[in-house]
Amino acid sequence: MTVSRALAELAAEGLVTTRPGAGAFRAAPPARAVRPADTSWQEIALSAEAAADQVPRSVDASGVLATLAGPPPGVVELSGGYLHPDLQPERALAAALARAGRRPGAWQRPPLEGVHELRAWFAREIGGPGGALAPSDVLITAGGQSALTAALRALAPPGAPVLVESPTYPGVLAVARASGLRPVPVPVDADGVRTDLLADAFRASGARLFVCQPLFQNPTGAVLAAERRAEVLRVARAAGAFVIEDDFARRLAHEPAAALPPTLISDDAHGTVVHVGSLTKVTSPSLRVGALAARGPVLDRLRAIQVVDSFFVPGPLQETALELVGSPSWPRHLRAVSRELGARRDALLAALHARLPGPAGADGGAALSAPRGGCYLWLRLPDGTSEEALAGAALRAGVSVARGRPYFPAEPPAAHLRLGFASASGPAELTEGVRRLAAAWQEVAP
Repeated sequence: MTVSRALAELAAEGLVTTRPGAGAFRAAPPARAVRPADTSWQEIALSAEAAADQVPRSVDASGVLATLAGPPPGVVELSGGYLHPDLQPERALAAALARAGRRPGAWQRPPLEGVHELRAWFAREIGGPGGALAPSDVLITAGGQSALTAALRALAPPGAPVLVESPTYPGVLAVARASGLRPVPVPVDADGVRTDLLADAFRASGARLFVCQPLFQNPTGAVLAAERRAEVLRVARAAGAFVIEDDFARRLAHEPAAALPPTLISDDAHGTVVHVGSLTKVTSPSLRVGALAARGPVLDRLRAIQVVDSFFVPGPLQETALELVGSPSWPRHLRAVSRELGARRDALLAALHARLPGPAGADGGAALSAPRGGCYLWLRLPDGTSEEALAGAALRAGVSVARGRPYFPAEPPAAHLRLGFASASGPAELTEGVRRLAAAWQEVAP
């Protein structure tokens, strides 16, 4: 296997050629190097749309790339949002993939809406025990980001305002701006989005779409309070608006976990909510399988957008997901992730309390939240601290962190860092990461 992979790499680099049944041979010398092309004309072409189009777009993925890019060797990763390989169900995934590949018809063209059995599983998971959803209400997508992109493009025309939580997931802001939409912030507190300000935002902006994360919000970890759940639906319905419910963290509750609130869509009787769910966060970055759930004519539009963008999700990937969630190892994996995330959150909290200054307002130190689920801690920095300088000093000290600025659709009220505890190898590495962060803090503290 090692030799085969080495030969494949050499062939990809053009150094050898392989001939089945004959062997591997040295490739002919490469032709002389081609001169670099003059691409300066692209500056004009790429900027011309700003003058020709009344809706300027901003294609900026920097906030997302900061959490997707792997850190350099030796750097403790507190910036990531995926499970460490030790927490991923790699053996179960490998077994599921092997079984899925042997299923009759697995490599044929799947239904455009998704494999029926997988749609039925998502319908039960999203709709809850009351059976609020049918399989026909669900579309299978290539992960949560793809679902968010399809929903935003389907529900808001270019130039339209879209209400978003502040702070919020940078991927939502990136998609909205790349689609020519105008993100309008609605502040979040410890109980989720401020519904008293949500109605004002709808009236002031004329928006017909609100994107929210009711459960373990990214980055704050907030859970939408019970009284605010009904208010979100009431306010959106009064405005004639849709609500995109990004339910990315439902399977990331920490042990011991209290009963989770149901999805917003399960309480929605009027087709107001478009639900986004995914298996990626709790399994592997490469298992890009998610779902869109909706009722009414909007489902046809979502389906059309998805078909235009990507046709369908590959059948073997859907079958792998179906094999995984139906295996005996699935509930064991969910319990293990819940237990480990709780332990790693506690380890990160303890290290921060031990090494960083105290709560803001007391001695000018930092303030942070302690979520009951998800993968992040949201750290408010003392007034006067430069999050850019701190993040740079932290990387030089050997730990990567995510700056707070990309999480705000408008001017942030203070400097923040988002610290992830799922991508580190365990409590010891988290403690070491905080030690390095504390050293960086001493370097740039105001």
